[in-house]
Formats: sequence, C-alpha cells, structure tokens
Amino acid sequence: MRLTCRREELAATLGSAARATSAKSTIQILSHVLITANDGQAEIAATDMELSIRVPLKADITESGAVALPRIAGDIVRSMPEGDVVLEHRQNEGVLSLSAGRSRFSLNCLQASDFPELPAGDDDALTIEASALVAAIDVVARAASRDETRPVLTGALLRVGPDGLTMVATDSYRLAVRETGLEQAPSELSEAIIPARALTEVARLSTASSAESLEVAITESQAVFRVDGTRVTARLIDGQFPDYRQLVPDEFEHDVVFDRAELSAVLARIGVLAQRNSPVRMAFEEGQVTISTVSDQVGVGEESLPVLFSGEPLEIGFNVEYLRAGVESCTGDELRIGLISPLRPGLLRGDDDSFRYLLMPIRLNA
Repeated sequence: MRLTCRREELAATLGSAARATSAKSTIQILSHVLITANDGQAEIAATDMELSIRVPLKADITESGAVALPRIAGDIVRSMPEGDVVLEHRQNEGVLSLSAGRSRFSLNCLQASDFPELPAGDDDALTIEASALVAAIDVVARAASRDETRPVLTGALLRVGPDGLTMVATDSYRLAVRETGLEQAPSELSEAIIPARALTEVARLSTASSAESLEVAITESQAVFRVDGTRVTARLIDGQFPDYRQLVPDEFEHDVVFDRAELSAVLARIGVLAQRNSPVRMAFEEGQVTISTVSDQVGVGEESLPVLFSGEPLEIGFNVEYLRAGVESCTGDELRIGLISPLRPGLLRGDDDSFRYLLMPIRLNA
C-alpha cells in the first residue's frame, strides 16, 4: 500500500476514527485503526466491538492495500511538518513507514486480516435534521448512567416517528426528555436504546462537519448513523427502558418561576462550596427562596432570590451538579421548577415543554 495525503487531513481522520478504539481490551488489534486503500478510495476505521467509526480519507493512492496502525499514529502525524504525508506498507510486513519533509517514522503494525469484520451498513435509512438530533443529544446524553451493572441506563432511548424525534436518558437520579418535531417525519415509528457514548460521537461529528442532515438506520441489533461520509455504528442495548411517561408527574403543588441566568449564576457560586455528598438546599417561603450548602471542611454559603411562592414553607435538597446541568440544558430566559414535596422529584422546564428534566431530591438532615 502506498498513499499520499495532506497532514491535516490524515491527522483529523485518524483522530476521529481512533475514538472507537479500545483502551481496556486484552485484544491488541482493538487498540489499532485500520487504514484501507482500494478502488481509488481510502478509509480509516476502528472498533471496540460495541462502537465502530469509519471515516473516508482524501488521498492520492499509488498502491492499494490495508494495514492496522496503533492509535498513537494520530499523535505522530500531528507532530509532523506541514504538507504531504506519505504512507507505505509492504504486504505481510510488520512495519509501516510515514514520511513528511525530512521527518521519517517506522511504525510496528498488524495485518489487516486480523482486524474484526466491520458491521455492514443499512440502505433503509431515514434522513433527519442534524440540528434536531444534536440538540437532543447535547441535553439528554449527559443524564445517562455510567454504571455498567445496569446496561440499559447507560444508553438513551431514541424514538423517531410521525410525532418527530424523542430522546430519553436516566441514571435513576435524574431523567431528561427532549421532544422535537421534524420537517420530514417518517410515517413509521423506529425506536432503540443506543449507547450514550455512540450518540456523543454522532453529535461531535455532526457539529464538526456542519452537516444540515444525517441518515440513521435502526435494525434489530444496531444503529447506523451516516454523517457527511462518516459512518458510526453502535450495537443496540438489549432490555426494557423505564417508562418515562409514568415517571413524570402531571401536577405539582408549586410551579416556581426563576430567571434562568440568575439561578445558574447562584448555583455556580454555591457549587464551589458544595461537596460530593453535600446537597444544595432550596428553602422556599413567602416571596423568596434561600439556596445554601454546608461544607464541614470549608464553611457555609447561602444566597436568597425573590420568587413567586406562597403557602407552607418547603425545603428540598438536590445534587448541585445535577441541578446545574438541568438548568443549563433548559432554554429561554425563564425556568420553571415544579415541586410537590421534599421527598418527591422536581421537574425543570424552560420556555416550553419540549425539554423536561426530572431530578430526584436528596433527603435532608434536620
């Protein structure tokens, strides 16, 4: 194999594909990226058997072939002089040469035949607005769990159908729901639980490419996203996702309106003091709320805001980082928090109900 391409193009493509490599697997080749050059087209791909990314590479191909490179190749290419980079590999040899200007590297490589077979694509794909999907991922994926003992919660439920696009994620402490209408909504409903990591990669690629639309195909076992020539394939998560419609209350005792920017600023200040196990307290009384936290090592912080609140005083505690994430994810100048009691979850909403963020409270000590 012999090909020539611009350093910036090669570095960017290697970097994008390498995000699907595995740093933990005992299978050595899963920490490598596969570069192929055939029929006048080049591609760089990687997989950890759960997620795969295939990125086209703009290159001048002199000799066809394929080889698996260690992911450190991307760091090396970024450090090379500007201009063209030449990659050369002789079939069945364990070394690939990289050259640019006066710079020369010889990298140990693995045979392409040892690389896992990459998932096939699916031609039955839906075309949807990239902005709608990216906006949903940005505010929902962060609520997915990182606890691998409950695999279903490490993904997000994606539903695409006549009613538009709905995405839901929860880690059992918070639940985020985003509903978006689509200009060209499909007539049939497709839904799947997709790993949050895969969705984050799709959002990153879509943002970087400035693509107006993307394609998504959901089969029984995988979801395939095509963004401006790049293909991201994720193995679906098996299991029953929680019924979010039953979890979100229909009515609240109080629906308190905040200036969203003001509340966000207060939580940022209080959050400096709050520790991992120290909840932020929101004490509501007639006409105001006092937001506070206590750190045994540092001290106490509190700040009051005027709000339209009436009735019996109510004090509720939340994880400050989860609360801040919900406030930042809502849109508009105003933020509404629906409350029932100190032991029932609160519901955050922005200027409309297209995004809802349900947050479990933390039991407060007297």
